[in-house]
Amino acid sequence: MQTIERAGNTLAFHATQGQGPGIVFLGGFKSDMEGTKAIALEVWARQQGRAFLRLDYSGHGQSEGAFTDGSIGNWTEDALAVIRAATTGPQVLVGSSMGGWIALLIARDHPDLVAGLVTIAAAPDFTEDGYWAAFNADQRLQLAEVGHIAVPSDYGDPYIITHRLIEEGRSRLVLRSPLNLPFPVRMMQGTADTAVSTETALRLLDHAEGPDIRLTLVRGADHRFSGDDDLELIRHNVQDVLSRLPS
Repeated sequence: MQTIERAGNTLAFHATQGQGPGIVFLGGFKSDMEGTKAIALEVWARQQGRAFLRLDYSGHGQSEGAFTDGSIGNWTEDALAVIRAATTGPQVLVGSSMGGWIALLIARDHPDLVAGLVTIAAAPDFTEDGYWAAFNADQRLQLAEVGHIAVPSDYGDPYIITHRLIEEGRSRLVLRSPLNLPFPVRMMQGTADTAVSTETALRLLDHAEGPDIRLTLVRGADHRFSGDDDLELIRHNVQDVLSRLPS
């Protein structure tokens, strides 16, 4: 494990050297870099002799910081800091769930760092269109007065959603303004995903602008997208993006 310091926190990551453009895996909300998809893709990248980076945002996994202090902006800046410290040249970003939103932010605001993009059940703007849109009047009042609210999770303990997460997220939305993706983009979405809807994937496909953007819908796949066939599809799409880059 390697580390860097940012904003008072030690950020943990694993970087494997190899051929470029490298691959950067960006995990989801409350996930970590030891997940099935990150490890499987790292193994494949090593077999290909391809550089690979996986990381934990602050408040996630092995990185320091409180999860409840975080925001989309904080975690995007964490990812940028690690990418700049541990990679050389434009990278292929692979973003899962919230990591898909973060990858889109990096692609939009720092296109010089991005060679291509792969998303897995991308969750752009989920703080606004998912949590805030679903809160009733009492929940919104509690969020404003108490500063946080507990939301049931399919993955264990309830998620603590903070007022800051919602408010700061409004400055990071990507589906309300032009989103130019001028490089190969491959998106994957499962039809049995209860966290991110197929409609979200179709909205992103319709909204983004670029010469080479494709969406694959997988019947029956859920949000984890970690079955053997799912992992193979991820590898296939990463290879497809790599094959379309200038030599």
